[in-house]
Amino acid sequence: MLATVRRFEAAGFRAWPAATVHYDGTWAIRLTAGLPAKRLNSVNPLDPSDVHDLPERIARAARRFDAYGRPLTFRISPLSGEALSAHLDAEGWARFDDSLVMRMALTDAAVEGAQDQIPLKDIGRFIGAALKVHGSDASLRPGLSEIIGAIQPETGLFALEHGAEPLATLICVHDADLAGLFEIATAAAVRGQGHGRSLVLSALKWARLRGARQAWLQVEAANQPALALYRSLGFEEVYPYHYRRPPGAAVDG
Repeated sequence: MLATVRRFEAAGFRAWPAATVHYDGTWAIRLTAGLPAKRLNSVNPLDPSDVHDLPERIARAARRFDAYGRPLTFRISPLSGEALSAHLDAEGWARFDDSLVMRMALTDAAVEGAQDQIPLKDIGRFIGAALKVHGSDASLRPGLSEIIGAIQPETGLFALEHGAEPLATLICVHDADLAGLFEIATAAAVRGQGHGRSLVLSALKWARLRGARQAWLQVEAANQPALALYRSLGFEEVYPYHYRRPPGAAVDG
């Protein structure tokens, strides 16, 4: 099981690269000045047995986060182990944003009937559409552009548009036999109309034609509409993860 988790965690790091990564033992400390996303600004423990000197190492991580103006955040996956979780519990750390990693076999049948769609080549156009669909502030444009530009595996930027209005957007990262889906969103005014499903299938067909044999994604466990969509497509849970912050820290960002 842990080998499977390690594979998907490594794929996630490659697909959504932080601007800087520091290591303290097997803790990957990911920090990104241009975007506040938790995935890009978190401590990611990668070995359940690496739990020595926890107070000192947590303090060192906190200093790095302070330097970036980010709240100290741990991303807790099965690779973190019970000992670290017990320590954070004892210290009163808050737990929030429980999430799931899901996967599905990417067969020809899985994408049968999907529309052929060519990814956007214009990164600026995609970012504009994605920010609008997500309802995000335009100030995030440079940071998002930097992260997308840093992705090493082949990347498809997908947008479903009606005239000049973006309806849904996502990023598909083709990494060997894996196809990772990121930043999936549908504009609030047109949710429930099948746009997200259509775009996901188009992206998966694109990745399948390039040799991907397995699709995967990350989703918040409380996002019931998204979970219903992904399960209807054939995605199944692989493992959970969540975030932790120290007592008194806000857990809404």
